[in-house]
Amino acid sequence: MTCKLAAVLCGLSAIGAAQAPVEKGPPQPFEATATEHVDFPAGGAVSLNNSYGHLTVEGWDEPEVEVTVTKSTNRFLQPEQRDLAVQAFDQIHVVTERRSDKELAISTTIPVRHRFPFSILPSRGFIVTMPKTSQRGITLEYTVHVPRDSRVVIHHDHGYVWVSDVRGDIEVDSHTGDMIVMLPDPGPYSVDAKTGMGSISSDLTGHGNKRLLVGSHFVHAGQAPSRRVFLRMGRGCIIIKNGPPSGPFW
Repeated sequence: MTCKLAAVLCGLSAIGAAQAPVEKGPPQPFEATATEHVDFPAGGAVSLNNSYGHLTVEGWDEPEVEVTVTKSTNRFLQPEQRDLAVQAFDQIHVVTERRSDKELAISTTIPVRHRFPFSILPSRGFIVTMPKTSQRGITLEYTVHVPRDSRVVIHHDHGYVWVSDVRGDIEVDSHTGDMIVMLPDPGPYSVDAKTGMGSISSDLTGHGNKRLLVGSHFVHAGQAPSRRVFLRMGRGCIIIKNGPPSGPFW
């Protein structure tokens, strides 16, 4: 009886230990960083498509493009949720594509959310609608170095955009956020900047006017030939600075 009782007590102790709560550490954000180098000559065109979050594009003297992307969770998670964060990171891809000798595209692919892919109409059956994308609670931060004489074209979704020390044409279109463009020297620039809702400030002299009480339009006509700077912001501010480059405020 004594041996049997001891065995039962040991068994109960093991069950209790198995059911005891696991000690958890403090919540924390997770992040992952990757860097890619692509040989690319000066004078080419670099485009960034479907980016979001914090985007920094800077000119440098190297004959290559360097793309560093940091993916981070936008909320604090428990330490045991690291695998879930890694799975979410793996769903968002930033891919470089060499389209020609002087054309490089950097594209961000976000997974598609397939919930409710169609809408029901009472009298006309149904219509198919495009499914929405899902960023899976992940924020991206890009740092892209390009040859100084590159032409840069950016199609940004939301977040902050910083462009500095780029001597070629610059075109930036962003839906929401703030945009800062640092022009490296007082050379001839032709600037056309417009916001749907937000202000524009510039070191360059030009003609600015309010549009629809909430948006702004700024035009600076440089001497021909001039470098073209075309900026569009849906909701947010545009700042155009002229002088030595400095790092982004974030």
